[in-house]
Order: sequence, then C-alpha cells, then structure tokens
Amino acid sequence: MLRFSSVSLEVFRRRMYRYNGKKIHICCTEYRGRLGDEALSSILLLEDDESINRGITFILEKDGYQVYSCATVAQARTVFHGQEIQLMICDITLPDGSGLDFVKEVREESGVHIIFLTALDQEVDQVMGYEAGADDYITKPFSLSVLRLKVSAYFKKRQGVSEERIESGNICFYVREMRALAAGKEISLTKNEWKMLRVFMEHPKQILSKNQLLEQLFDAEGDYVDENTIAVNIRRLREKIEPDSSKPEYIKNIRGIGYLWDKECRR
Repeated sequence: MLRFSSVSLEVFRRRMYRYNGKKIHICCTEYRGRLGDEALSSILLLEDDESINRGITFILEKDGYQVYSCATVAQARTVFHGQEIQLMICDITLPDGSGLDFVKEVREESGVHIIFLTALDQEVDQVMGYEAGADDYITKPFSLSVLRLKVSAYFKKRQGVSEERIESGNICFYVREMRALAAGKEISLTKNEWKMLRVFMEHPKQILSKNQLLEQLFDAEGDYVDENTIAVNIRRLREKIEPDSSKPEYIKNIRGIGYLWDKECRR
C-alpha cells in the first residue's frame, strides 16, 4: 500500500480538504503498491529460501496484496487457520515437512487457489503437485513477472474486474493496450507517463502525494526515480492531455500535499 511521509497518517485520517468548493477525501490508506480492491486480497506465501521469500513478498505487497510470509509448514498452518486466505503460493521441499502433504491437508477443508513454486521440475513432480490439489505449478528458476501476472489474473477473475478502458472528459485510456486518446487523437506515452496516467485515472478525486506517485513509478527492474522525475512526468503528461497545459483541467496541483485528478472517471 502507498504511504504518506511528510504528514502523519493519523492526521490524514482525520482531515478533509476543500477544493473548488467541494469536499475531497484524501487517499490515506497505507498502500505499498497499486490501489484498489486487490489490497484486501490475502496471500499465504510458504517459501523457505529467504531471498526468494523476501523478493516475492516485496513485489506482491507493492502490488497491494496482504502477504503472510512463512518459512515452515508449522508457520503456514498457523496462519492458514488464523487468517482468511484467498491464494497460497507454496514450495514443496520444506525444512519441517512436504508442501505436498500440507496442500493435501488444506484441500480437505478449503478451495483456496494454490500455486506450487518449486525446483522440482520433472513431469512426475508436476503430476503429483496437481494431484495433491494445486491449481497451478511454477518451476524454479522462475519469472517474477509471470508470477505477478498469474496472481493478478486470478484476483481479477475472482473479483470480476473488467480492465478494458477508462474514460474521463475527452480522455480515453486503454489500460491493457497501454495507449490513450485525447479528443479522439492517439497520444504517445512513455512507460512512466503511462503508469502515472493509470494511477490518476484509477483514483479520481483522490489527492496523491509525491511519495505515493514515486512508489508507483519505481518498478521491479529497479529504475531509479526521484521527486524531480514526478514533476517532469506531470509536466509532460499535461502537455499531452490538457487543452491548455498552463491551466490544467485534469491534473491539479494541491499545494504542499500532492496532485489530484479533478474529473470523474468511468469504465
């Protein structure tokens, strides 16, 4: 989830800002990644390799998921029975038991979506994994991007999320195709401009701080961004989508706080 830094979260929870005569709620949920319903989705990660566990946890939390990270079957069993888990990512070879046995145990009482993530890559291993109750099977070494897509696809299907296009004013944003139209004319967007336009249009009428936007632009490839990057991308994006970039109608600057997409959006 995204986080505020310069002003305490507790203060933001209690405050509303009035802008152009309208009350606007500040987006103060403490996300580390994407905003939205996915933030409520819980994932149990059972992986004893510390570096892999840490990397997966970081990227999924950045995407907005609640991740319960475990290194042993005993820990995972406790979490599973104590939390409402929607998806489980599970290794097979673990220090205190077998992931296969744990999945069989889980399957006796739950239909939770299960992905095996393991170095056991023989056909017989995959067969055993599916027979134990897995819904998917990924072998190591693996692509973190592929894992992210599989997780995202599952929750989109589960929640019935349609991700076709978002419209706001004369802007039409095609999310999957990474393209946008302004007044019917296609505009060329860089990767960072696309990310920024997406987060604004997915959260209209919400004030987003610079730190929140920075976390949206920082990706798994480790691209470095700073506050100047935000200002530069805001300026370039305004030049592409605003009828008059000197008098912005879409992206408004909220002095001392951040930025606001000041038009309603519809899917």
